[in-house]
Amino acid sequence: MLVSDFDFELPEELIAQQPPAERSGARMLRLDRGSGEFRDSWFRDFPEMLREGDVLVLNNSRVIPARLLGHKISVAGLVQTGKVEALLTQQIGEREWTALVRPGKKVHIGDTLEFASADGKFSIQAGVIEHGEFGERRLRFDLVPDFFSRLDKIGHMPLPPYIRRPDDAGDRQRYQTVYAQQPGSAAAPTAGLHFTAEVLERIRARGVGIGFVTLHVGLGTFQPIRVERVEEIRLHAEHYSLPEETALAVNSALAKGRRVIAAGTTTVRTLEHCALVGDGGPLVAHSGSTSIFISPGFSFRVVGGLLTNFHLPQSSLLMLVSAFVGREAVLAAYRHAVAERYRFFSYGDCMFVS
Repeated sequence: MLVSDFDFELPEELIAQQPPAERSGARMLRLDRGSGEFRDSWFRDFPEMLREGDVLVLNNSRVIPARLLGHKISVAGLVQTGKVEALLTQQIGEREWTALVRPGKKVHIGDTLEFASADGKFSIQAGVIEHGEFGERRLRFDLVPDFFSRLDKIGHMPLPPYIRRPDDAGDRQRYQTVYAQQPGSAAAPTAGLHFTAEVLERIRARGVGIGFVTLHVGLGTFQPIRVERVEEIRLHAEHYSLPEETALAVNSALAKGRRVIAAGTTTVRTLEHCALVGDGGPLVAHSGSTSIFISPGFSFRVVGGLLTNFHLPQSSLLMLVSAFVGREAVLAAYRHAVAERYRFFSYGDCMFVS
């Protein structure tokens, strides 16, 4: 199977540049997993599409202001003229992170980088300690009392490159789910951006259980694909955690023949990876890292329904959705979404597959 088999035409004007006026105001395309039929709807109607006894699982990872702007520092400690940009993608240790650095050709092992807030009041330095492919570097930051607090002061929200504007103050709140708890993501689990406290309460009122997992979104989720064949795709590992309460709720639902609904592809990857770790047995609470890649032919053991945004052409996320419902059905639904002027990608509309 070729990566190009997952291509589709998307007019640039359909790529959402701003979030909807209201979180729950997105359109939603309903896609029947069995028949491939679809119909237009709205996300505000999502709670009524769930059944008593279903379990909805959400990714509670919190997006950090992972985009850092700065300079290289000379040996003498003077700021050089060359500007540097780093996108933190995964925390490796207390002070070490992997990052995508630009311009990569000018950043080498042993270099010191300094990142500062726009007003210059706050800054932090990092040394380059490892060199990877395609601009990836490992950075070791100076020890500071509260790294994430410092990051909040100097970092920018890591809006995807297809959002062609600088981040603004509103993105701090809107490029974040209302239930975000665990800091560490370099991109939002975007299917969750539609939920509000009121929507979650309506879901609970229907007798639907709500559970959480954590998967910190990094290169494994949004890295570009540089191979021609699907079978050659290898994703970077991302850290995840499955709490005991969620494991028990999912196990109970599956034992009773109830649906487990995943909000977002990151949630799907976490649950299905944990099922593979369990080798067919019940899910067990644990933490780890996963590089699971889900494409057509994959056998789903946990997820019975999927809420997801519309994804990039030829992306691993589109392949995951195609694995869940079938490539032709997904591409037909996407063609309909384009014809009906749905809004695409992170700040766009969504699709519910069940």
